[in-house]
Amino acid sequence: MSHEEAFALSIAGEQTVAILHGAAAPGSLGVVVIVGGPQYRVGSHRQFVLLSRALAAAGIATLRFDYRGIGDGGGTARDFEDVNDDIRAAVDCLCARAALERVVLWGLCDAASAALMYASSDLRVAGMVLLNPWVHSLATEARVRLKTYYLARLRDAEFWRKVLRLDLDWRGSLVSFGNYVRGAFGRSRVAQVATSKPHFLQRMKQGWAAFDGAVLVILSGDDFTAGEFRELCRADRQWHALSLGTRVETHVLPFANHTFARADWRQEVEQVSCAWVLALRDASRKHD
Repeated sequence: MSHEEAFALSIAGEQTVAILHGAAAPGSLGVVVIVGGPQYRVGSHRQFVLLSRALAAAGIATLRFDYRGIGDGGGTARDFEDVNDDIRAAVDCLCARAALERVVLWGLCDAASAALMYASSDLRVAGMVLLNPWVHSLATEARVRLKTYYLARLRDAEFWRKVLRLDLDWRGSLVSFGNYVRGAFGRSRVAQVATSKPHFLQRMKQGWAAFDGAVLVILSGDDFTAGEFRELCRADRQWHALSLGTRVETHVLPFANHTFARADWRQEVEQVSCAWVLALRDASRKHD
């Protein structure tokens, strides 16, 4: 196992915990693993630990850490819309301790969303690995449910047996179906809070548009969150263009769940992440 070092990380006067895995070679890229909430630096099924060790074994120095107020982090807990200071402190730390100038942000779910909102503000971020980004809205939820649940019901033999037995709550089913149809095809409005702070989807889209680095999107085939992301990129012209950018790659695990719970899914994520970061590092060296 590669070298691992635990230490206190200071963020705006609060103390939290970070773990540095491995050491970078000159000119290398490091990886900052951002946590999705409510999670801490270990991750579901120890995913962040195992990923960081795999990256370090491939020669990629990696830092994982707790947000303030989460895990061993002091201070008030915060959600993914308010962690820019936490991410910046982690990037500062990795660059200082591993003598790096550039990093990749790696995040699952709303950690991917946080990465998109942060990356364009920091010239040290060369790339992002975004897994099942959180883009939830009532409109995308409604469209995904219509395409998955209701279409699946029409193909389900048990559903038709219930119909023939008259053993179906027609009123409830029609009300539910009607609600989703209205949500899917009604006018969707991106709200703003009282402080005039842009909605997180707007901030994500603006951040992606302003980011000039490389992006790897990893999606699970059996995950509602990934389904909402695919639907947003299909239905929204600007999101569609961003997802098909020349520096964007997409990798799909057709049967994986949201957190890549099986060992073979986790290992595929590790292998794809390592290969992509190494290729980005090699490409960066050629341009230096």
